[in-house]
Amino acid sequence: THKPQIWTDGGIPQWSNGVLFVGEKGLLLSDYGKHVLLPEEQYKDFVRPEPFIPDSPGQHQEWLLACQNGGATGSPFSSYAGPLTEANHLGNVAFRAGQKIEWDPVQMRIPNCPAAERFLTREPRAGWSLG
Repeated sequence: THKPQIWTDGGIPQWSNGVLFVGEKGLLLSDYGKHVLLPEEQYKDFVRPEPFIPDSPGQHQEWLLACQNGGATGSPFSSYAGPLTEANHLGNVAFRAGQKIEWDPVQMRIPNCPAAERFLTREPRAGWSLG
């Protein structure tokens, strides 16, 4: 598996899986159970905010229980998972565009790099159209 140079040379813990967010002020390494701000020395006094999403028995169990009982889910799937997925996909768009992008979520446009908008959609393969 390819690992970028920042991953191997940057003093980043070598976990078996996870995601590395690279920001202007530091890095966030995260997996399902732990989160580390890097460089650790810079963030040693960081105070985590109080949790605002209730604990979950797991996304699959939660979804099944909501289907069985007709009730609401404890996780805000549409208000949380959608924007989270959008942000992750936009990271791929920026990578493919080769530059930092500025996303307009209302217009669903990239005003500072309109050429990158070609990566936002694609024509479905034959037989896979939803229309």
